[in-house]
Amino acid sequence: MDALSDVLRVVRLTGGVFLDARFTAPWSVAGRVEPEEMRAFVDRPQGVIGFHYVVSGRMIVTVQGSAPVEVTAGEIVLTPRNDIHTLASAPNIAPIQAAVIVAEGAGIGSLDYGGGGTETHMVCGYLGSDVQTNPVVAALPPLLKLNVGATAGGAWIAQSFAFAAHQLAEGAVGASTIISKLSELMFVEAVRRHIESLPPEETGWLAGLRDQAVGKALALMHTDPHRDWCAEGLAAEVNLSRSTFAERFSALIGQPPMKYLTHWRMQVAAHKLRENRCTISQIAFDVGYESEAAFTRAFRREMGAPPAAWRKQSTPQSFVSSQPDISVAIPSI
Repeated sequence: MDALSDVLRVVRLTGGVFLDARFTAPWSVAGRVEPEEMRAFVDRPQGVIGFHYVVSGRMIVTVQGSAPVEVTAGEIVLTPRNDIHTLASAPNIAPIQAAVIVAEGAGIGSLDYGGGGTETHMVCGYLGSDVQTNPVVAALPPLLKLNVGATAGGAWIAQSFAFAAHQLAEGAVGASTIISKLSELMFVEAVRRHIESLPPEETGWLAGLRDQAVGKALALMHTDPHRDWCAEGLAAEVNLSRSTFAERFSALIGQPPMKYLTHWRMQVAAHKLRENRCTISQIAFDVGYESEAAFTRAFRREMGAPPAAWRKQSTPQSFVSSQPDISVAIPSI
């Protein structure tokens, strides 16, 4: 059982690549992933994660309120909440807005820009999700860096990414899809590495995964949301008293276990409403409600609209399926 895998399956990440860029020093660019850069793969995603993979060279990445991060060849940097960020050859260079130098379009663009000095070659893309509330993304820092070569099997992944980037520059068919899928895997690995690096006193959803009792409870709720769970039952499953379990869960996750369960059930229900034509009463039963009326009230409270109306405004066409969905299988943490 793995709560991280379950959340990523339901939020359904779809990768896309919009730019193959070569910058020569000195240079500095500020921006974030904009809607026009996602049209080829995703139509109006609810959540966006930007990424930049450095094929060669180096750069400094900065998000307001965070320390600058150096990114070198073979590393990928992600902006989990698509914050405006600055990419530069060195600190203290006044940035130009990316929209000024990156031409709009629905396809993959190429860019050569800078002062003619040392070159940095990167591939820029995004991961889009049609789920607005994502506990994984909410718990991540504004910037997340991963040394691809240092991951398990990293050598072939880094080589594949570099090869696909070269093919992308040559206009080869399928290169963007390869990079997109690799970026999805890299996001998962970056999250795993971030969890491993958290200090012992850290709280939050990701820290909760490391706690033996809370992590098991999260996995139980995620893998079996239709079960008639209660705080006492979950506490018994993780061998704690009800009060100890509730206190530990609330301290780490930031809300009581039953409130968290309700929110997760509504996310699962939303996923089912988008993905299949099951009746609302069947979906209600699948997420633990014996009464369609009770489910409808809970769904409206959490999602802002009743299930039927929400389904009508969230048809599959709102998340273009030009690529297969990603269902990530991740070993237990």
